[in-house]
Amino acid sequence: MNGSRLTRAAVTAVLAAALLTACSSGGDNGVPRGWIGDTYRSEGVGWLDPDSNPIVVADAIHGHRHALDRASGDSMEFLRYGDDLVTVSPSGAGSRIDIEDYRSGYRRHSQYLYNWPSPDSDSFRGGGPGEGK
Repeated sequence: MNGSRLTRAAVTAVLAAALLTACSSGGDNGVPRGWIGDTYRSEGVGWLDPDSNPIVVADAIHGHRHALDRASGDSMEFLRYGDDLVTVSPSGAGSRIDIEDYRSGYRRHSQYLYNWPSPDSDSFRGGGPGEGK
C-alpha cells in the first residue's frame, strides 16, 4: 500500500513540474532567464556585462533564443519575448540587462518601439498561457 502511494505522489510531482514548466515564460517563446542568469553577473534586479556593448549583448541573447521582435534606440537594444521585454542599455564600458513585463516596458520605451503592437490593442498577443486561442 505504501508503494502505490509513493508512486502516485511521484507521478503527481512530475506532472506538476511539467505543467509549471510548460506555462512559464521560459518556454520556447519566453525570455531565456536561466541562460541570462548563468551568463551575466547579477546586479540588483538586472544583470551586467562589464565589457560588451548593448548590440553585442543583445545579439548573444537573441542568438541563444530568437526574440519575436527587436528594436533599438538611444544606444539601447530591445528584445520582445511573448509578454516580456528585455532591455539592454549602456552601463559604463559594458551593458545592463533588464527583463520586465511587456506592458510596462512598452509604455516606458514606446518611442523606440513604434513598430511593435501596443499591449492595449487587439493585435497584441502576449504569448503566455492561452497563446493562439
